This record gives sequence, C-alpha cells and structure tokens, in this order.
Amino acid sequence: MTPSDVKATLSFSDGSPSIELPIHQGSLGPDVIDIRKLYAQTGKFTYDPGFLSTASCSSAITYIDGDKGELLYRGYPIEQLAVHCDYMETCYLILYGELPSVEQKKAFTARVTQHTMVHEQMQFFLRGFRRDAHPMAVLTGLVGAMSAFYPDSINLHDAGQRDISAVRLIAKMPTLVAMAYKYNMGQPFMYPQNKLSYTGNLMRMMWATPCDEYEPNPVIERALDRILILHADHEQNASTSTVRLCASSGTNPFAAIAAGVACLWGPAHGGANEASLNMLYDIQAQGGVAKIGEFINQVKDKNSSVRLMGFGHRVYKNYDPRAKLMRETCHEVLDALGLHDDPLFKLAMTLEKIALEDDYFIQRKLYPNVDFYSGIVQKAIGVPVSLFTAIFALARTVGWIAQLNEMISDPEYKIGRPRQLFTGAVQRNVVPIAQRA
Repeated sequence: MTPSDVKATLSFSDGSPSIELPIHQGSLGPDVIDIRKLYAQTGKFTYDPGFLSTASCSSAITYIDGDKGELLYRGYPIEQLAVHCDYMETCYLILYGELPSVEQKKAFTARVTQHTMVHEQMQFFLRGFRRDAHPMAVLTGLVGAMSAFYPDSINLHDAGQRDISAVRLIAKMPTLVAMAYKYNMGQPFMYPQNKLSYTGNLMRMMWATPCDEYEPNPVIERALDRILILHADHEQNASTSTVRLCASSGTNPFAAIAAGVACLWGPAHGGANEASLNMLYDIQAQGGVAKIGEFINQVKDKNSSVRLMGFGHRVYKNYDPRAKLMRETCHEVLDALGLHDDPLFKLAMTLEKIALEDDYFIQRKLYPNVDFYSGIVQKAIGVPVSLFTAIFALARTVGWIAQLNEMISDPEYKIGRPRQLFTGAVQRNVVPIAQRA
C-alpha cells in the first residue's frame, strides 16, 4: 500500500472545517481513501451497506477486475493456472505466494497426503446427525469440531500452529466432505489412499465401496480439479470477509473456517450452483426445452418472481473468466460421458444459447457464470446437488486460510468492529407494567 501525493478533501456545507484524507495506491485497481481517522476528526461515520465502495483490508492474494473480466491469483491469470497447474500447485501459490518448483510441489503434496485421515472419533460425532441432514450443516459441524480433535494447532497467533492447521484443513476437507456424503447415502466410509492425487482421492472416497476396486476416470478427475482451482479464492467475498472478521477476534483457525463454511451455504453465495441446477429441474418439470420460451418471458417480466440463476455476477460486469474455462470443461465432460442428448443437459445448453444471443441478456450482461457450468459438470460426473456447495467449501478452504494468515500477519490488523447508522427509538423511560396502555 503506497501513499499518494494527492489528498482527498472532505468539505461540509454546514460550515464545519474541511479535512484532508490520505489516498493510498495499490499495485492494481482503484486508489482508496483512508478514512480511519474520520470519526476522530469529525465525529461522523461513513455509510456503505454491503460494502459496495469500502476496502476492508489490504491484500496481496487475489485481484479481480470486474470490468475486464480478469481474475489473478498472486498475479497469475486464472486462464493460465487452470491450464498449466493442478490444485496442489494452486494451493501452494495461494498459501506461499509463488508457484512451487518440482521439489517444493513434491514435498507439499507429501505433507498434505500425510494428513488426509481424520481422527476415528469423528465418525461417532458424525453419527449424531440425522441421515438426511444437508451436507453443509454436517460440514459446518465437522470443521468446527476439528478444534476439539486437534488442540495442538488452535493458537491463531502462533505461525507454526497456523501452518499445521492449514495443512490439516486442506488435507482433511475432502475426507470430511466424502464422509458427509457417505453418511447421507448410508454407505461405509472409505479411507484415503496415499497413492492417489488430491482430486483422485476425493473421487474414490466419494464413489468407491469396499466391494470393488475404484480407478478415477481421468476426464472427471481433470474436470473436478479445475473446479477446485477456479474456486480456490475470490478476493473479499462474503465468506472470506466472514473468516477474516471471525479470526480478528483471535479465535482458532478451525472455528474461523467453519464460519466461512456456514456463510458459503447461502444461496446468494456458494449455494448459487445448487440453485442454478434446481432452476433447471423446475423448468424440466414444467415441460423442458418446449417450455423454455415461457420461462424466459417470465424472467423478463418485472412483475414475475421467477429469477434466472447462474447468470450474471455482482463483481464481473463483463464475462466471468472462470465461466469461459468451466464451459470448456463442461462440454469436454458431456462429450466424454455421452450426455449431450440427456434432456436436462440439452435444456441447459439451450438456455446458455439463448442467454448468449438474446439482446435482453446481452444488454444487461447476464452471461452464464461459473456456477451455471460447474453445476452442470458436477451433476454430470455424479455429484449430488446437495453436495455442490460442500465441494465449493473444499476448494475455497485454501483461500480462506491464506486470507486469515495475511490478516493476522498484518501489523495494522484490529478486531473487526463495523459501525452503524442508528434509526431506532431515542432514550425513553420504563413505565411500570400496571401503567402501560
């Protein structure tokens, strides 16, 4: 963060004295006006619901240019990382700031692999949930419970403990996601196998049974690995901000990540790909491709409550760069599995075509986003809809950890404490209950 020679002057129409505010320049993106001393100097707060114009922190991890449709992890374009790197390399980059050498990747992968098993007692904790509990409810509980199972790495202010908790979270998240899935299915849990890749291990733990040998399909493995890369971090979104705010109190890393999982569950955030596929199911139930025109008309009708899920993005005002990559993967998977003629996927491709050609969607820049395509891919490869957001949480864990580490290491960090514009009752006196009207 570099101070600028230019200052911002805040003046008041009521005759109060003007004040000068420092301006800071980042390496990319808009300059920011430093208002930290605003209240001390003026007795006033700023008002910015949803943080539409507020930088809550300084960060060197992920950069998004919504107008250009650009996403960078540590300076590397997502288009290059998704093609040339796997998820383990991406994790190393996000955590440590540089892409690993061959030896560094080997050592990091080996370290993660050593921690993929979870404490056997976790099975008994899991069995306390209903069999039909949503996987995100289960995952929130399991991640939070890790602080009870691994008390040797819960000191947030110890860099060594943060590092081991980071490795444990990255390593064990696929195991926990698979356990939540198997429990819901009523199938036996599958232990991780050290010979498999990170993504291959996730696939085996989810879809293997003790009855047969399981070999991950390389097309599916590559597709799932790309999903993980594309969701690894995404700047200061709701769940990342939640992790930072939670960790700012000094709580342990597992509790902070569990808070991120809970926030991600929302349909406006991580649940968007689940909502997108449920929308396709609704259209299918109403008549499928033959009825898609009626659905589009309802979407365009201002008086209709029908919403188009999986299109457009709050940050990307152009095309979502992750969607371009996921679209390639989507068609690759549908081709490999021979699913292009499946009614649901035909419906999805028809909806995609309309959105890319219809002036209504083009003018509003309602292009298919990453949630639209990742939902289709996950459905095609056999991930149940209820598990979509859990896969997202698995992918995002490394980003949450890196953001948490960055905040704790920042000498300017303080416990998060937003202010408010109070609009309630002014001070009044309590009337004895017998005298109240």
